[in-house]
Amino acid sequence: MKYVSTRGSAPVLDFEGVTLAGLASDGGLYLPEEWPQFSKAEIAAMRGLPYDEVAARVMQPFIGDALTPERLRELTAEAYGRFSHKAVVPLVQLDQQHWLMELFHGPTLAFKDVALQMLGLLFEEFLSRRDQKLTLVGATSGDTGSAAIDAVAGRDGVEIFMLHPEGRISDVQRCQMTTVCAPNVYNIAISGSFDDGQAAVKRMFGDEALKDTLRLGAVNSINWARLLAQVVYYFTTALQLGAPERPVAFSVPTGNFGDVFAGYVAAKMGLPIAKLVVATNVNDILHRALSNGDYSAGEVTPTAAPSMDIQVSSNFERLLFDCGGRDGAAMAAQMAGFESSQAMTLTDLQRSGSADLFTSIRVDPDGMAQAMRRTHQYCGEIIDPHTAIGLDAAHRVELPADVPVVTLATAHPAKFRDAVERATGVRPPLPTRIGDLFAREERCVSLPGDYYALTAYVLEHAQASA
Repeated sequence: MKYVSTRGSAPVLDFEGVTLAGLASDGGLYLPEEWPQFSKAEIAAMRGLPYDEVAARVMQPFIGDALTPERLRELTAEAYGRFSHKAVVPLVQLDQQHWLMELFHGPTLAFKDVALQMLGLLFEEFLSRRDQKLTLVGATSGDTGSAAIDAVAGRDGVEIFMLHPEGRISDVQRCQMTTVCAPNVYNIAISGSFDDGQAAVKRMFGDEALKDTLRLGAVNSINWARLLAQVVYYFTTALQLGAPERPVAFSVPTGNFGDVFAGYVAAKMGLPIAKLVVATNVNDILHRALSNGDYSAGEVTPTAAPSMDIQVSSNFERLLFDCGGRDGAAMAAQMAGFESSQAMTLTDLQRSGSADLFTSIRVDPDGMAQAMRRTHQYCGEIIDPHTAIGLDAAHRVELPADVPVVTLATAHPAKFRDAVERATGVRPPLPTRIGDLFAREERCVSLPGDYYALTAYVLEHAQASA
């Protein structure tokens, strides 16, 4: 399997190459040259298998000869052996049509664990082959940071610098990052928003002088290997609800578009998905883009769902490229215009190519709070603010009554205790395995969101030279 950049001029790479590269050298994102296809029989044959076995089967066509099937199976078994639920990603039924896919049973209580536990192992595997070291740089709106740090803390050949917007994530999210004191982990709180941090990270990958000094890698969902691991749970969930004979819809609370794009990949592989609902909060650039073609960034509005407080959705470029004819030069020109003006209009081809599978719904703070209250009152389930946005959107989308609608429950409610308590009157406790979180020592440095200050810090502390 070979991978191409959405902007057309970066080298074509294999799976090992894209895993270690993260962002393409031309500023684009990597996608496979073609989508592997599963037959209905091949999908049906996965029904009833353990999660790690399904993961190996779904990922293998994208990995090619970068890993033997036997080695991939060993890695998936190790990655998902740390989850607190034996199903890894269990389903909870809310009513006759609506379900929750619980993605928070990993070590840091968020859906990012499903991908990043696997990515950490892939980094270690590929770096050991090359006898190389890698400096990971990333920006987080809350959950990616803790999951990535947990996945690579103490691992050989890799170090991580994680940026988060100071004061704009929950106390649990912060402490899950800053209390990890492994020598290869560096936490940086920046003034500004997640978008400011993400822009700095992207600029680092395009900084030739910096790349001459450091070998950089990415853990955000711009890294294809991370996104690939998220495709798996669409298969395991749909199989439990009748696929491939029965289509299933998914409602996905999203800010950076990675989680819902994984659903798009599953659909391209042959999984029968009736609809992908893109659920946004008031930072609604994706809703505007999908509903009327207006992809223009505004100011980030802080909310009780901080992982969605994003105005520039990095993975959306992958969809635009794939739906827009896979023209790298045109995509590069379109993104250059957006990066200079922070606004662009989707082409007719991009809009028509996404219209059949995707719909979008914007959920305001009242809708989010009401979804938390209703779910607790009528279903006995406590959900976090992000999941509540997805669930509110799921109830508002028009679908036939015989189509199951699965909302992705992206984080444990204890990660957002204050918001949950305001909405439901219940303060969810931390799971026992991290119950001492606030007693742990924190280690973090505060820096301005200035690119040169950030790169100076990374250069001063990084060990993995190019």
